[in-house]
Amino acid sequence: MIALLVLLVIIAVIVFWVIGVYNRLVSLRNRFKNAFAQIDVQLKRRYDLIPNLVEVAKGYMKHERETLEAVIVARNQAVTANSKAVVDPSDAASVQQLAAAEGTLTASLGKMFALSEAYPDLKANENMIQLTEELTSTENKIAFARQAYNDSVMQYNTGIEQFPGSVIANSFGFKAGELLQATESAEERKAVKVSF
Repeated sequence: MIALLVLLVIIAVIVFWVIGVYNRLVSLRNRFKNAFAQIDVQLKRRYDLIPNLVEVAKGYMKHERETLEAVIVARNQAVTANSKAVVDPSDAASVQQLAAAEGTLTASLGKMFALSEAYPDLKANENMIQLTEELTSTENKIAFARQAYNDSVMQYNTGIEQFPGSVIANSFGFKAGELLQATESAEERKAVKVSF
């Protein structure tokens, strides 16, 4: 009788331990999905600002039609990639596609802003100034949201890779989360040389 009671206590401890580890992994997974949702909010704000920015620039940059169209195409690709990643932020392929699309969008916006420097009237336009400030603010919020997302993914991935969480994670099909990484090439990451 005592042996049966001890066995039941051991089984109960193991069951509660498995439940505790499983619930911790679920909590970590939900935390990183929430962090991705915060990125999504900021990206949608960015996507909404870009067409307005392009419309203001169109009036001044008539000869830069190709650049303006490239911004809109890149924005639409980023929106599509984002909508796929929102469905399942734990899908590594969709998060990688989002990162690549966002890199393309950032590059095309950078080109547009560089070209806008040649148009003093555009730079002085009140709407352009306001939209640029809003976009800059949004970019900062996106950067902070990405950092929080990557921190959450790192905690989650650590939880499913460390023992004993790895045993539970493998048993219940937990997949590793994908970090959002910079998409620039090695050439773009090099420090800029300044000479006077």
